[in-house]
Amino acid sequence: MYERLSAAINSKVKITEEEFETIKYSFLPKKLRKRQFLLQEGDPGRYAAFINKGSLRSYVIDTRGQEIIFRFSVESDWITDYESFVYGNGSMFNIDAMEDSELLLIDRRRWEELMDKSPKFERYIRILLEEITIASQYRTLANISLPADERYSCFARSSPEIIQRFPQHMIASYLGMTAETLSRIRKQIA
Repeated sequence: MYERLSAAINSKVKITEEEFETIKYSFLPKKLRKRQFLLQEGDPGRYAAFINKGSLRSYVIDTRGQEIIFRFSVESDWITDYESFVYGNGSMFNIDAMEDSELLLIDRRRWEELMDKSPKFERYIRILLEEITIASQYRTLANISLPADERYSCFARSSPEIIQRFPQHMIASYLGMTAETLSRIRKQIA
């Protein structure tokens, strides 16, 4: 169950088996059924989750009752409401499973202990946060500067697995367009 986590860490920072043994005992395995929540809006984000198998999404419900997708996550990704996880306040996001999923959860106390005990784990997390920040900057720039068809094309090139695994209306929400607009764009591309 921990092989994917080990591979994910080793893809960024090389660790020994002995170092990984220390890391893995900080995690709690958790299974979610399709549509089951990991976190609901308003609840404190007690865990950061590494996805061993399956897929999850993070979203909010706007004032009109529409889902606004913030993030898609699949195997080897992490997911949490980071602000809620760090500060312990109520989450602004809902996070639920899109497929039956297997997760490795770590709570805030163990997270901090692991960061103190394992400089390599801390470096791995720093690299991930840098990558997430850069991706967020690109997404923000694309959303404010690119027309819908270019936003979709860029996303399809960078995230083909997401295009295959998530429904079109969710992809549209993530890209800030209607499902009809996305359908039209896909027909033009085909």
